Amino acid sequence: MNQIILHHFDISPFAEKVRLAFGIKNLPWQSVQIPLVMPKPDLTALTGGYRKTPVMQIGADIYCDTQRIARELERRFPQPTLFPHDSRALSIAFSQWSDAAFFQPGSGLSLGTNEGLPDDIMKDRSAFFSYLDFDTLQQELPHFYSQFCGHLYLLEDMLADGRQFLSGEAPGWMDILAYFPVWMGRGNIANAGNLLKPLGNLLEWEAKTAAIGHGHRCELGSNEALKIASDSISTAEAFILDDAWPSLKEGDPVSVTPTDYGDVAVAGTLLQLSHEDIAIRRTDVRAGELVIHFPRIGYRLEKQ
Repeated sequence: MNQIILHHFDISPFAEKVRLAFGIKNLPWQSVQIPLVMPKPDLTALTGGYRKTPVMQIGADIYCDTQRIARELERRFPQPTLFPHDSRALSIAFSQWSDAAFFQPGSGLSLGTNEGLPDDIMKDRSAFFSYLDFDTLQQELPHFYSQFCGHLYLLEDMLADGRQFLSGEAPGWMDILAYFPVWMGRGNIANAGNLLKPLGNLLEWEAKTAAIGHGHRCELGSNEALKIASDSISTAEAFILDDAWPSLKEGDPVSVTPTDYGDVAVAGTLLQLSHEDIAIRRTDVRAGELVIHFPRIGYRLEKQ
């Protein structure tokens, strides 16, 4: 089964990245809404514990992390490209800026200035975002504003030469990467409108990026997604690169853990390892035999 299933929630900024990728590629996809906070038992059945949002499912193949999802979408649906002018490697490097330096102060502001957030969300995010100290969050707000604004003005400067999009005339993954902290900020940060108002280049580009849309969405229940997984067979083939680190072989018991935040280990047996990708095989009583795919950058792989 080749249908694309996205496990997400609508206010997730990282899920907005993937939804816009669907828009660029004009793809049909099925939306499974997941809880905002743990526990997420149906998602855990698919991922083995990985708790970041979103997760993409195609049959029995489960793709974790937006950079891995973007590359898989490009492999399966190469046109229109997410990487105009052969910008794939540059875009992946660009994500280290957007996902950390730009996003993290924005997330601090979103949590620190968004009054009325339920206690369960604050408790969940305090365990999830290990880079934030929730005891000193209010004192840190001026610093977070300074950092977030600094990156807004950096983006304004990137667009100062009049280009339509960051990669040229057509939108791509770099635009999505730069856009999603702005999208998050506009929806969640107090005073966001005033922060963005002086940035004419950014505002024009923001409107064009938002107009890309999300492709063609329909809704799907989580139980249906689990049945699709259990009725499917992964298309992933074994591949272990000889010079990949650490030195492991197919079938070794391993764990994969994010190195930034949400550091929950996922255990399985190694199926693929390269300088770009990790894939592990695992079995769940509800979802059947699955292959879980991760990017290499940003994840710790350890033999168990």
